[in-house]
Amino acid sequence: MQIPCTGGADPLHWCFDAERRRVSLANDRTPTPSPSPSHPPGAMGRPNRFKTTVTGSKSTFANQHVARGPVGVRCSNNSSCGGKVEGSERGERASLGSGSPRKVLVTGGGGYFGFKLGRELASRGMKVILLDIQTPQADLPDGAVFYEGDIRDYGSLFRACEGVECVFHTASCGMSGPEQLRKELVESINVSGTNNIINVCKERGISRLVYTSTINVAFTGQPIEDGDEESQPCVPLNMYLDHYSRTKSIADQMVREANGCGLKGGGRLRSCALRSSGIYGPGERRHFHRMMENLRRGLIGFQFGEARAKMNWVHVDNLVMAHVLAAEALTAQKHGIASGQAYFINDGVSVNVFEWLNPLYKMFGHRRPMVHLPVSLVYWIATILEYLHLALRPIAETPLLFTRNEVRNVAVSHTFKIDKARRELGFCPKQHDLGESVEHYVKTQTLTSDPWDLSLCWKFPASSHTFVLLLFMLGLSLVLILM
Repeated sequence: MQIPCTGGADPLHWCFDAERRRVSLANDRTPTPSPSPSHPPGAMGRPNRFKTTVTGSKSTFANQHVARGPVGVRCSNNSSCGGKVEGSERGERASLGSGSPRKVLVTGGGGYFGFKLGRELASRGMKVILLDIQTPQADLPDGAVFYEGDIRDYGSLFRACEGVECVFHTASCGMSGPEQLRKELVESINVSGTNNIINVCKERGISRLVYTSTINVAFTGQPIEDGDEESQPCVPLNMYLDHYSRTKSIADQMVREANGCGLKGGGRLRSCALRSSGIYGPGERRHFHRMMENLRRGLIGFQFGEARAKMNWVHVDNLVMAHVLAAEALTAQKHGIASGQAYFINDGVSVNVFEWLNPLYKMFGHRRPMVHLPVSLVYWIATILEYLHLALRPIAETPLLFTRNEVRNVAVSHTFKIDKARRELGFCPKQHDLGESVEHYVKTQTLTSDPWDLSLCWKFPASSHTFVLLLFMLGLSLVLILM
């Protein structure tokens, strides 16, 4: 897929057909830039609604933008910043290298990984802006401020990026659980939000953009062994099995194709994409907490897939370091070696997910599951769960134990080499044990129900959860067939 980038032409118009609306904001002293050829339709102001068309996808729909007025800001000392984004000067110890930026922005900065990345950047002397719609749970580190905003809101994003020299775009939607099924939301954040990020970089003269992508852009449900960036590129959009992977692939290509585009005031944008495996580490809740809760309730009482099926994971500290190194590799001092490139990022180890979870089983006094179910049966159960969730979503938030995409990720072997990241970025992952995260979780967390867990099963004894679940799925399927 080739996307032209010549002069002031926008390389992203290929997937957008949007309605432009200008909305003035109260108490907003930062003027929204006037429309220019560098902006795609719909990128200006704070539009209330626009239409997004994804080339190669069957999905065409309208998305709602967030419009909440002035954007809230919280400083590291928990005081009000008066709407002005300024970082604390304390805690400055080091930099990201001779060409490192003095002020950076992290989208998704209220999430697990985004906050960890922001904290590391702040510890290196950077002024860090954490942009997110959700407030961080932990105290802000010195040198960081939290800016409440939505990447789909161009005006909010534009204001937050004043004076920024590097953007780390970690925000995304649809990675796991029920949110995978919310296609409109997934597309509006992963595609439209990334479109805004790129155009703000161009308009603000931000010279570096590091995008947190995913290995899913190269995975279509077929086995992959030690894939690399050359042998496993992004695949045609109609080959993806879920909307998250499809939209992340679009965004991955958008970011890399934007590399070299002209910036307002001169200079060129340098961008790269880091294709991360699943993240784990102390305090991680998207994958780890969900598995802990389901195991505690006796819901992981079976295995599926071949024992040879392996996958990669990445510890949060290793992923943070990869992003720091990628930002350095976009500088002139590093000859911009990462410009326009994609890198697979993981711990450099391939594991079977059920073997990898042994520390969890031991913690709860369970043996590794001996029951082995056919992948086709588990996939069928996941299909029923998804349809049930979608059918009842208008009236109730039904539980979702796992999705079809998650079944494929566990059952089908897909591993990737990190040689390119080692060679070009200097990435050298440290080895971590999942047991460390388990111990941290036990000491610091309280196991509670989660919206993604199968909360229906709390009524039954833990020992019968798996059996009851299977009976429930069989009965439900018969009802659907008779209907």
